[in-house]
Amino acid sequence: MEEVPHDCPGADSAQAGRGASCQGCPNQRLCASGAGATPDTAIEEIKEKMKTVKHKILVLSGKGGVGKSTFSAHLAHGLAEDENTQYVEDNLGVMSVGFLLSSPDDAVIWRGPKKNGMIKQFLRDVDWGEVDYLIVDTPPGTSDEHLSVVRYLATAHIDGAVIITTPQEVSLQDVRKEINFCRKVKLPIIGVVENMSGFICPKCKKESQIFPPTTGGAELMCQDLEVPLLGRVPLDPLIGKNCDKGQSFFIDAPDSPATLAYRSIIQRIQEFCNLHQSKEENLISS
Repeated sequence: MEEVPHDCPGADSAQAGRGASCQGCPNQRLCASGAGATPDTAIEEIKEKMKTVKHKILVLSGKGGVGKSTFSAHLAHGLAEDENTQYVEDNLGVMSVGFLLSSPDDAVIWRGPKKNGMIKQFLRDVDWGEVDYLIVDTPPGTSDEHLSVVRYLATAHIDGAVIITTPQEVSLQDVRKEINFCRKVKLPIIGVVENMSGFICPKCKKESQIFPPTTGGAELMCQDLEVPLLGRVPLDPLIGKNCDKGQSFFIDAPDSPATLAYRSIIQRIQEFCNLHQSKEENLISS
C-alpha cells in the first residue's frame, strides 16, 4: 500500500517533489514537474457541477478484498430506499469505468495521468442531476486516484470517508495508514466499518467467527485513534448473490443480522452527513 510521506509539503508547495520527505513517494516526479501547482480550471467547474449533490461520501479501504465495493453498493441501496416504495432501483444512478470498456473481460491498463483524467471527467461531465448522495467507491490503498478525488472535491465540500476493514490484524494495520492519510489531506472520517465480522450459516442461521480474533480488534484500534466504529457486519451468503443480480439484499433478507447491522450503520452515516450539512449552513449564514 502506497503511503503519503511524513511531512509531505503538498503539491502546491515550492518544495513539492524536492523535499527530503518526498524521496520514494510515487508522486514525486509529478509534484516536482510543477503540474500540481498549475491552476486547474476543472476544480471550479467541478465545484459548480457538485452544487446539485447534497452529500459526498468516499468509501476507502487499506487493502483489497475487505468488501469495500459490496459495502458501497449496499450503502447506496440503503440511502436510496423510500418508505413509500418497495424497490429502490429508480432512485439509484451508477457510473463506472466498466461502462466504457468494450468487454467485461478487458483490463484497465492506465497510468496516473489517464486515471486522473477519468476522475475529472466523471465529476465534471457526468449529468448527476439533483441527488442527495454521491458515493465514491475508491481503489484500495492511498494513491493518485485518492489524491485526485480529494483535490477535485475539496471546494465542493466532502462530507467524509467511511473506511472498511475486516477483523484480521493485517487489515487493521492498513486501516491505520488509511486514517493517517485522511488526516493529512484533511478528509473528515465518518467512521470505520468492520466487515465480515462473522459468518451466518444459510441453513441454521447461526453466526460463527471465520477470522482468527485479534487483540482488541477494530474497536480498540478506533478507541486508540479516536475514530468512531460505525458497526460490524457479519457475512451473509445472500449478500454476494444479490450483488451479482444488482438487487437489494435488505428486501430479500430484512431480518438478517447483516441487514440490521447495515441499517444501523447507514443511520449513523446519515446523522453524520446531516450534522455536517447543518454546520456548513451555520458557517455560511454567519
